[in-house]
Amino acid sequence: MSDTRGFSSSFGAIMAAVGSSVGLGNIWRFPYITGQYGGGAFIIVYLLFVFLIGMMIMLTEFVIGRRAQSGPVRAYPILRPDRRWWRWLGVFGICTAFLILSLYVVISGWTLNYAVEAVTGRLSGLAPEQVSYHFDQFSSSAVAPSAYLLIFLVLTAVVIIGGVKNGIEAVSKVLMPVLLGLLLVLCVRSLTLPGASQGLNYLFHPDFSKLTSEGVLAALGQALFSLSVGMGIMVVYGSYIPVSDSLLKTSVWITVCDTLIAVLAGVAIFPAVFSCGLEPAGGPGLVFKVLPNVFNSMGGIGVVFAAIFFVLLVLAALTSAISLLEALVATMVESGKMGRVKSSVMFTVLVFIVGAVCALSCGPLRHIQMGGMSIFDFVDRLNSIYLPPLCALGTVVFLGWFMPKADIMDELSNHGTLSVGWLKLFYFVVRFVAPAALLLVLVTGILQP
Repeated sequence: MSDTRGFSSSFGAIMAAVGSSVGLGNIWRFPYITGQYGGGAFIIVYLLFVFLIGMMIMLTEFVIGRRAQSGPVRAYPILRPDRRWWRWLGVFGICTAFLILSLYVVISGWTLNYAVEAVTGRLSGLAPEQVSYHFDQFSSSAVAPSAYLLIFLVLTAVVIIGGVKNGIEAVSKVLMPVLLGLLLVLCVRSLTLPGASQGLNYLFHPDFSKLTSEGVLAALGQALFSLSVGMGIMVVYGSYIPVSDSLLKTSVWITVCDTLIAVLAGVAIFPAVFSCGLEPAGGPGLVFKVLPNVFNSMGGIGVVFAAIFFVLLVLAALTSAISLLEALVATMVESGKMGRVKSSVMFTVLVFIVGAVCALSCGPLRHIQMGGMSIFDFVDRLNSIYLPPLCALGTVVFLGWFMPKADIMDELSNHGTLSVGWLKLFYFVVRFVAPAALLLVLVTGILQP
């Protein structure tokens, strides 16, 4: 994959990768677990993990992608042609991206529906018990979730069909600043509400008594998953990064922006939640059952802020979905078997089929069980516990123990033009610390009931 087909600028590369990292998890998971496990105490541990381990794994994927100038399926055998069986790690990564996208578009479809309802004012005026019932009725219906899933998926595919520069980069350079602007507007409004200080205290007051071993593992898991590593995405995006760009600098910027937006999401949400006297929550319950009540309690202006919030959420979901679909499409295009348009259409259809089954498992197909869980919950468990950590583990083992050191040094130093005095630290983390952390996340997840 030549550099001419990649991102045209450093800013475009960073915005696209930040868009991939910033998703629904930043907005509905990070703020909640931060408050749950000690606020500022959790943030300190999280920052240590995200920069020392998560960013190093991202840098590993960037090195592999840019060095091979290819996506994950072709990258590993290109870098070690004597051990071509490494290609199966790339295949595993792409399968992981497919399953994650198939579930992600279900939740994104829910978000798109709520954005439409917020903009049209249909969410306003609902009593608290009606808000919860409204979401349960929608998510369990037979048609609406799949319809919104399809609309969201088509929007994603349109961007991918536009290509790397005119599609992904162009859209990311617009959407990410817009997302940040909307988030800042919500932060200002949230901070001006009476009682907002309780929400800030929940988020930032360091309470080390709440930072249990479970909280430390939650910080580690969030650091690993937040940066979109272990899905093949950053290998693909690494192949698009201009050869003149510093991979370390790019990784630092992405990590800083991703963390900043997650923290700002907490500032936008929880002061408002506490101001309304509601209990904090995480996941879909926060977004679809708690926050509509917050906006309704604001009176007429709440309609505006509900619209801003759910549009922001759709943008966050869209930028992440774009990167996941691009990982799939780029793999097919590289194989030479299909062009970008046909590949985009094919994967849109396949993802829709699997996603629709997951969506229907919350309603008409809820009686179908896999491992004692609904199809939706089963796929969610695979995506959150097993697949990305396994893929990331294979990636760091490949670079740390099988990729030629000369190639790594050459790529990180931009062919000898940059200083890499931190290379020993990078090697130590990739060879020993990151694998241990990933194994810990895997074992902990497996042992959970």
